[in-house]
Amino acid sequence: MLIVETHVDVTTVVDGKESPMRKLPIIPSSKLQAPKLIPNHPGIFVFTPTVPQYPNAKFPGVVLFSEIYQVSGPVARFARLIAGHGYIVAAPSSYHDFTGPEPLAYDVPGTDQGNEWKVVKTLASYDEDVVKSVDYLLTHPNCNGRIGATGMCLGGHLAVRAALDSRISAVVSYFATDIHSRSLGPHQARDTSPQTLPSSNHTIDRLADLSSAEFAMIFGIKDTHVPDEGRDLIRAKMREAGLVTSFYEFAWAQHAFIRDELSKGRYDPQVSKVCFEILLELFGRVLKTEVGDRDITPKKVEHVC
Repeated sequence: MLIVETHVDVTTVVDGKESPMRKLPIIPSSKLQAPKLIPNHPGIFVFTPTVPQYPNAKFPGVVLFSEIYQVSGPVARFARLIAGHGYIVAAPSSYHDFTGPEPLAYDVPGTDQGNEWKVVKTLASYDEDVVKSVDYLLTHPNCNGRIGATGMCLGGHLAVRAALDSRISAVVSYFATDIHSRSLGPHQARDTSPQTLPSSNHTIDRLADLSSAEFAMIFGIKDTHVPDEGRDLIRAKMREAGLVTSFYEFAWAQHAFIRDELSKGRYDPQVSKVCFEILLELFGRVLKTEVGDRDITPKKVEHVC
């Protein structure tokens, strides 16, 4: 399936403050590089599948949330892979509150800057990005009206949190950071309490509000950002909330194992391929199939050998 890459301009409004995403011409990207926009003007990158001679073909939409480095080369390639399987992918520039859409470098300064911005940006701003991205996809003439979300690292967390928007019905989250520690956005200190905190807006305390979606949670056991106890807490809290969830842990995978960039030596193409099949199964079943409304009464499973 062929792919057309564009971008759109939207304006987010949080606490009365506008953060514009201005419409400007795309600068053609070289092969295997992140898409390029004119500097200092944020936008939503859009990857649209096309079927020659079928201009009215319909596809589900997917919001793709990036790592702390914004829409980098690896993220853009992941978006193209998803789009090539028949999904319209919208990848917002998460740090448009502070900078343009250019990706941060996979080095110490880039990492430090991304980690700083992820805790300065408010949860309300992250949530507004979701609303605007879904709004856009639902107005796309080739969208079939069903929306999923995926992402890695910071984006894995945002993909889960995106299901606060009930229009999102399927989520594939890769090594989501900061859920178990309540450490996304402004916060006083990391908090890994297993108790649901009253009046908290942190994602782990709002899991009961995510029931409109089905989840696939993917982690590497060697991930130092989400250790054993963190993954165990996420699994337990999602089960406690009654969410429809599949939970996958890969024995030798580290953090960021799907990032096809070798500077940190963690890319595992074979495990990444398995995980992509997980994504295709969930998105294909929920977003491409006319399944209708979910019957919330579980069917009793017969205990047989």
